[in-house]
Amino acid sequence: MTTLLTIIVLVFILIAIWQMVKIFDLAQARVGDAIPGVATDKDNTLNGYLMMGFLAFIYVITIVCCVKYGDLPLLSNSASEHGPTIDNLMIISLVIIFIVQTVTQFLLHYFAFKYKGEKGKKALFFADNNKLEAIWTIIPVIVLAGLIIYGLNTWINIMGVDESEDPLVVELYAQQFNWKARYGGADNTLGKSNVRLIDIDRANILGLDEADPNAQDDIITTELHLPVGRPVLFKMRSQDVLHSAYMPHFRAQMNCVPGMITQFGYTPTVTTEDMRQTPEIIEKVANINKIRVEKSKALVAKGEEALDRYEFDYLLICNKICGKSHYNMQMKIVVETEEEFNAWLKEQKEFKNSLIN
Repeated sequence: MTTLLTIIVLVFILIAIWQMVKIFDLAQARVGDAIPGVATDKDNTLNGYLMMGFLAFIYVITIVCCVKYGDLPLLSNSASEHGPTIDNLMIISLVIIFIVQTVTQFLLHYFAFKYKGEKGKKALFFADNNKLEAIWTIIPVIVLAGLIIYGLNTWINIMGVDESEDPLVVELYAQQFNWKARYGGADNTLGKSNVRLIDIDRANILGLDEADPNAQDDIITTELHLPVGRPVLFKMRSQDVLHSAYMPHFRAQMNCVPGMITQFGYTPTVTTEDMRQTPEIIEKVANINKIRVEKSKALVAKGEEALDRYEFDYLLICNKICGKSHYNMQMKIVVETEEEFNAWLKEQKEFKNSLIN
């Protein structure tokens, strides 16, 4: 890394010297009617046409990308109640950005072509133009205000978890570099906790208060199970550094901050099994496994183990660069029916039964 940085610095130094030499040349006396290093009419005409050529290139690339990648698969597989609202906000933003980009890039490149430098041509200068300034100020203000108000209203609706709906309360506990999930047990109430109470020798890995009655039936797991159709309220903690709980298919993300509890809530709407049967996921899994088969052949030829076959799962991942193993900080999420969830929960050990005396 040090060698690479040294090379980059040397390259920048050489570029700076080269630019200084060009400036020195421009400061020299004229040669006839021409100034060394200053563009001629021929140069300006060439650059004008190149600007139009680059504009055509931008539009061609945009059209190709829209045709090839325009299905936006991530905007068609939301698995939470509020997911479609988030997707609509994203699509509206993308459409506005696309329109603005198309118009502004055309004006930028076309004017560079139309008003290219020519000998004897003098630019027309406006000290100010109140009408133009009003137009390019008011229009962005209206568009941005609309997006901000819509986005803020969406955020308020998402964050307003209705406690009267009896949401399932789950704690997401982040630490370098893994996740733990804690359920409130039969009373659906999380017991008190504090990092100072962590006792690895007694298997109190989350620092639960052993004297708190609500903590006795808490359940700690390394896999997150959620019942479909039931609101879930997540309470999030971090043991060490700033993490971010990101669940892409549920359009959910919230920072996990050391020393405080943050929260986020949503209602899962599609079970894991149902999502696996959607055409988009079937195609995605098939493509991934095709790549894995090819890579496995190369690995086996080297005497190494073949890659396991991929199967789709919802994931909780960290969306903050929290250290060297950040890329692998993830936890499997299983969305299932209420009956399947209750059966799984009964199989898990309660906190009081998991302590080592």
